[in-house]
Amino acid sequence: MDEATVHEAAERFVAFLETGMPPPGLFADDVFCDFTMPLWRLQAQGVDGVVALRREGHPSPGEVRRWRCDVTPSGFVIEFEEHWEQGGQRWYSREMARVDLVVGAISELSIYCTGDWDEARQTRHGREVVLVRP
Repeated sequence: MDEATVHEAAERFVAFLETGMPPPGLFADDVFCDFTMPLWRLQAQGVDGVVALRREGHPSPGEVRRWRCDVTPSGFVIEFEEHWEQGGQRWYSREMARVDLVVGAISELSIYCTGDWDEARQTRHGREVVLVRP
């Protein structure tokens, strides 16, 4: 897989995560998403289905402060942290996705999420855990 193509697709995917709006050509028409969160699993097929799945879980725009992308033979793996506001709170999650590309468009996603942490969980985690690396 071409590194330049992967990096461009990863940047466009991050833009989608932050806005909820996919840049033109980000997804193949028949894109498939398999989303796993703690204690639940959801799937969506097609651009509209994948966008709806994202907006149901994260209806507000947000910010991806950190992300890392590694090239695979069929696309890339991306690890990212998200922050967003919803219902008067600041939320946080860490996720990892395996992404398959076809001609630069995402054809398949498999996403694993830590679950959404509200402010109370973030505060508790900060109080009880010392991370070696942020």
